[in-house]
Amino acid sequence: MQSPTHYSRTQIALHWIVFGLIALQYLFKDAISSAWDQIKNGVEAGFDPLVLAHVAGGALVLVFALWRLGLRARRGVPPAIESSKAQGVLAKLTHVGLYALLILMPVSGSVAWFGGVDLAAQGHNVLKIALLALIGLHIIGALYHQIVLRDGVLMRMRRAQG
Repeated sequence: MQSPTHYSRTQIALHWIVFGLIALQYLFKDAISSAWDQIKNGVEAGFDPLVLAHVAGGALVLVFALWRLGLRARRGVPPAIESSKAQGVLAKLTHVGLYALLILMPVSGSVAWFGGVDLAAQGHNVLKIALLALIGLHIIGALYHQIVLRDGVLMRMRRAQG
């Protein structure tokens, strides 16, 4: 299969939707953290729409990440623009790590929340730090391409061509 020269509208939309969902997960995580603490202390946690939003948001991140991987497998992605071999390896590892965490985070959160598994909750907390680090690295890489290399790689995720 020949690599496409650009991302599709669906690929771009899913990228930014997942970004938005993850941002919301981090911004509004206090409600589910409080509810988890109450449950672990034997106190019944009442209904909180922010808890529901966190659970639903995590499920959507998982669904959209799997959709993105399916699109990637069927349609492909544009070839990487790399200024060095090391940069290419770092970009590939970052993307693999991001996809892995986009799957592992909702799974660990679900096992913790619905199964009451404390170890899964602890893993979920560790994974959120790793996800934040990889997102930061991804953003730095995109800005490096835009500001230093000026190679147009950022435009590929802003607007579909054709």
